[in-house]
Amino acid sequence: MKKKFAAFGLGLTLWLNSCQAEATLSQTLGARPIGDELKGRTFADLGTALPQLKTTTVDTDGTLIFSDSPEYVKEDGILYQDTVKGKARVLYYHLNDSPQAKKVAVVLENRADKPVTIRIKRSGDGRPNAEMYCELGKETQTAYFEQSVQQVIELAVGEKKILQEFMDKRIVKPQELVYGVYDFTADDNVNVAVISYPVGENPYRFLEKAAVLPADEIHLRGTFTGMDRLITVNRPYDPRREGPACITLADDDRDPYKRGIDATDGSEVINQGNYGINYWIDIPTVGRGKTRYLLAPLGGVYAGAMRIHDGREAYLCPTPADSVWFGDKDLPEHEKIAQHIAIKQGFDILFPDSESTLLGNFTNGRSLLFEYSPPGASNLPVIFVLLPAEK
Repeated sequence: MKKKFAAFGLGLTLWLNSCQAEATLSQTLGARPIGDELKGRTFADLGTALPQLKTTTVDTDGTLIFSDSPEYVKEDGILYQDTVKGKARVLYYHLNDSPQAKKVAVVLENRADKPVTIRIKRSGDGRPNAEMYCELGKETQTAYFEQSVQQVIELAVGEKKILQEFMDKRIVKPQELVYGVYDFTADDNVNVAVISYPVGENPYRFLEKAAVLPADEIHLRGTFTGMDRLITVNRPYDPRREGPACITLADDDRDPYKRGIDATDGSEVINQGNYGINYWIDIPTVGRGKTRYLLAPLGGVYAGAMRIHDGREAYLCPTPADSVWFGDKDLPEHEKIAQHIAIKQGFDILFPDSESTLLGNFTNGRSLLFEYSPPGASNLPVIFVLLPAEK
């Protein structure tokens, strides 16, 4: 997923210095020597070791229709399509790489032998952007997580309709990126087609004659069963007793990528980044005081949003909170080596100048759910960091 960015940084030194739990796993891991590459140093010499919390992962129902290949669209055609029924999500992410202005739309077609009702539950669709792709990623996620919607689309047998009327009015100029996410239910079979078509053409007539465009070499498109992922920490986290800890997301190791099928050619595909997958992260806590939660990017530039449910209300949390993006700070070579070795040994490490954003300080023992999804135009993986909150 393409991105454009500039510089931003946020240090963790004050937060990490406040974590003084005795004999924690973090301190034990930190005392390990790093290895031959950095002789004489331990992980604690460079930063704070973050053991992985033990979790259980369950993928729940629903179907993701994911369209991001070809990402750079040079010609008109069907970018991706498949037929779904029940709970579904469609995510499209495409850049107009042709010299002409285009339109990109999602077309729904009733493939059942009776009328079909489609109910849109949630949506996010940013403005086309040719300058700051990560800004579009954050704009789309902010709209998606900010509030639910209630929209009903009725389709007669064989009828076609555009998912949103504005799509047939929206002009996508050369080098502009479009990115949208929609959650819906369909009470019978409906074909979902993402198309790129000429500005002056009727989308329904175009779809009747259009061919499916071949995927690019990354092949980020397909149909994936289980569009939501529930991650539950196995036992309550006690920040004062356990010290700093983390949960890693979208690294294809501790958090595997989704496997699916490209319905246009039958090939097996991998969602490299788990884009379009909604995570529900359940972290029970115990003990006195509060836990501080941070989100830290490990893969590079990152800009998005998420939703936090604290048992009394749910609210939007931009990531990062005080700028459009973060994560573009390049680590010194010795820190890259230490981080690589730490990950191979089963934990992560944060350095005093690592970048992160504060998600909040929450009283231990309260119900808490984080709703998260990897944003388009951002790099992965990321880690959720848990720390004892300052007194």
